[in-house]
Amino acid sequence: MTTSKHGFVAMILLAAIVFAQPLRGHAGEEMTFAWPVCVDSPEDAVTFIMAKRFADEIINLSNNRLKAKVYPNAMLGGDRELLESVESGDIPFVVQTTAPQIDFVPETAIFNLPSAFSDIPQLRATVNDPDFRKVFNEMYETHGYKLLAVGDQGFRVMTSNRPVRKIEDFQGQKIRTMENLYHIAFWRSIGASPTPMNFGEVYIGLQQGTIDAQENPYETTVAAKLYEQQNYIIETNHVPHLLTLIASKRFYDNLSDEDRKIIDEAARIAAEFAYQQTDARLDGRIKVITDSGTEIIKIEPDLREQIFEARQPVYTMIRQAVGDELVDAMLNARPEPEQ
Repeated sequence: MTTSKHGFVAMILLAAIVFAQPLRGHAGEEMTFAWPVCVDSPEDAVTFIMAKRFADEIINLSNNRLKAKVYPNAMLGGDRELLESVESGDIPFVVQTTAPQIDFVPETAIFNLPSAFSDIPQLRATVNDPDFRKVFNEMYETHGYKLLAVGDQGFRVMTSNRPVRKIEDFQGQKIRTMENLYHIAFWRSIGASPTPMNFGEVYIGLQQGTIDAQENPYETTVAAKLYEQQNYIIETNHVPHLLTLIASKRFYDNLSDEDRKIIDEAARIAAEFAYQQTDARLDGRIKVITDSGTEIIKIEPDLREQIFEARQPVYTMIRQAVGDELVDAMLNARPEPEQ
């Protein structure tokens, strides 16, 4: 969804009226307005599910003293606008993936290291490792955000109208990506032709042949019905689709100790629920795809090794951008993958 500058300003002004000062509830005082929890995704997605559970738990844990309401489908702005509004304190909470955050929290580039994780348990153990989590939290606080919780929607996979079984099969494929320079660099490194495009244009782009392929987690591929325009899903599993629940640090720091405890616990519960939902929904998402006739191709070890070799320039880019210490902190936090 795209929003003009004037349209977005109008929405923020409306939000300022609806969520009038102060943006917090005092002990013993029931709020008469709701804190907005914003997402750029539709309601049939784990991003929304995580946000909704967070909002519900705020209400439950405070015995209805505090209020929160989820605004899906970029109702108060797209990912970039929401990050700007959370940093300034105009909006208190957002749930979104890390990919669009690199212009606001450059250190999140570490999550764009291609093929850094062997499986989802390894990913989750890494982002929840106590030592790495301190580093992770500081990344956000430096830029005016409070990281409350992390979930995921599994790995991002490639969809295409051409099968991919060897490295040469990536050659020349016009694949839609987000506007993320590291994602773009990765696809170029293996021979594809990445094309940044607004997500709302992807279905039509595939339908009209403007692009040959796209990459997203299974969850998004099914929610947006992108599989309808693709013959193959290629399980590249190139980067994780992490979900971050972040708050305005300015807003969070102004809360009472009691309310911060409620927010922290609500976020913890929401993250656990998001993990459960991602895992529980995956088989159903895959069934929708295979029932439609779209074939799922798993990457064979030889091809995986060729991708590993080709990705090295992206690792160099990210190390130069954020420093070896941060990259190594994440890589060293990885446990051995499950067998």
